[in-house]
Amino acid sequence: MSGVIVTNPPKADAKDVEALAGFGVATVSEAMGRTGLLGPGIRPIQQGVRVAGTAVTVLSWPGDNLMIHAAVEQCGEGDFLVVTTTSPSTDGMFGELFATALHRRGVRGLIINAGIRDTQELREMGFAAWSRAVSAQGTVKATGGSVNVPVAVDGQVIRPGDVILADDDGVVVVPRERAREAAERSEAREAKEAKSRAAFLDGQLGLDRYGLREKLKELGVEYKTFEEYEGERP
Repeated sequence: MSGVIVTNPPKADAKDVEALAGFGVATVSEAMGRTGLLGPGIRPIQQGVRVAGTAVTVLSWPGDNLMIHAAVEQCGEGDFLVVTTTSPSTDGMFGELFATALHRRGVRGLIINAGIRDTQELREMGFAAWSRAVSAQGTVKATGGSVNVPVAVDGQVIRPGDVILADDDGVVVVPRERAREAAERSEAREAKEAKSRAAFLDGQLGLDRYGLREKLKELGVEYKTFEEYEGERP
């Protein structure tokens, strides 16, 4: 497998990335029209962490982490390493030594559509990671691949420089051209939710706030007392 290492790709503006880091994955995805979410199979190895950064992408051969070594050189402050393979793999392609090198370069975290290991060490050093699998199975360094090319994870295309936002709920990708728009829409959504939260704390029901009683009626859902319900049962 031949490949290419692309240097200095365009990136989302750092201010927009930081703005997006203030919102949850669910909020950003909803604000973008329910788009950008990676599937539920990519899970965090830690809890209570939310982080955003610009993608440095890696396309590797399964069971081979050579191109991750190549990608480290292309990573810098504020980046988020995104690794996938040409076919499904659960081998532990990434561990504590990689995390040490990336942490030194200011990388925010890792998304890997394969296996990860040394998870306790990664948690202890505060390196955030989301992975498809956790596996102690090692890898080789023998096959070419690519760095900073568009890759696909769970049907979502991730390009170098796109924004990656990850938290306990999962991962969302925001196209670099839409980063500012996504941040503005997320802020508006949070403001709207804040009003609903205050209303719920005051005792209002979602049925009334969102006008859902009429929807229930349209769908033919009826209210019955327990006696009425029991009396109609065969």
